[in-house]
Amino acid sequence: MRHIAVPIALAGALSVSACAGLNDTEQRVLSGGAIGAGSGAVITAASGGCVACGAAIGGAVGAAGGYVYDRIEKDQ
Repeated sequence: MRHIAVPIALAGALSVSACAGLNDTEQRVLSGGAIGAGSGAVITAASGGCVACGAAIGGAVGAAGGYVYDRIEKDQ
């Protein structure tokens, strides 16, 4: 399972990187979610945890981080 987590995370990141026509908020939330999901999957695979759980939690945290970053950028 560990050997398959990294390629799946990279494929997911590459598949969403080609999205066009999104506004700034959507782009930041989507990229934050993708980066978070990939990071969560890799970290939990390395630590021996539940890869799917790590990807889900990382994706949610990354998407929230992207949204918060967007709000901060728009307030400046």
